[in-house]
Amino acid sequence: MAFSADELRVLRRALANALHPAPLPDEDVRDALRLALSVDEAVREAGRLRAFLLDDLARYREALPGSLAGYLDLLEDALDGGYDPQADDLAALRALRGHPAAARLLTRCQVLAERSVRARLARVSQATASAPAASRARLLALPGGRAAEEPRPKPPTPAPSERPVPKPSEVFPPRRRPVPPPPPEERVAG
Repeated sequence: MAFSADELRVLRRALANALHPAPLPDEDVRDALRLALSVDEAVREAGRLRAFLLDDLARYREALPGSLAGYLDLLEDALDGGYDPQADDLAALRALRGHPAAARLLTRCQVLAERSVRARLARVSQATASAPAASRARLLALPGGRAAEEPRPKPPTPAPSERPVPKPSEVFPPRRRPVPPPPPEERVAG
């Protein structure tokens, strides 16, 4: 990204104000906002361009081997722009390693892919190294955490002078079934 001379002056004033805060004139505020909007638009445009180039790279990869020259050029440009080669790129280059430029790019991509994997593993190991303390603190509030290790207070035993609480069967005796009426033959007429 390149700044014009006017944009650099605005940036310089904004940085000077950040170092030594003072009230800014309205014109400086408007200039800073315009510069911020321009930078945001440039970042969005760079993202759109990157997405387009990666889609283009995928189309060329799918059209291999007929698009060999275009694919190799696009891949090299993408690698120069910070692209991490994907598994599909490595597989395509392995299939084309008979071509000298493809073999050279395969070697470069393997080195970059290995670096990328090592960096991801390092980030994961750093995250897991700091995670046990944090996860242990979070588990304290869950049943079965440290609270399970601490002795639980025993329920108070009733004092001998206190009357024990009756069981439900003592308070509510079982219901008696009603006695059925005698059969009609046993009835006495009278």
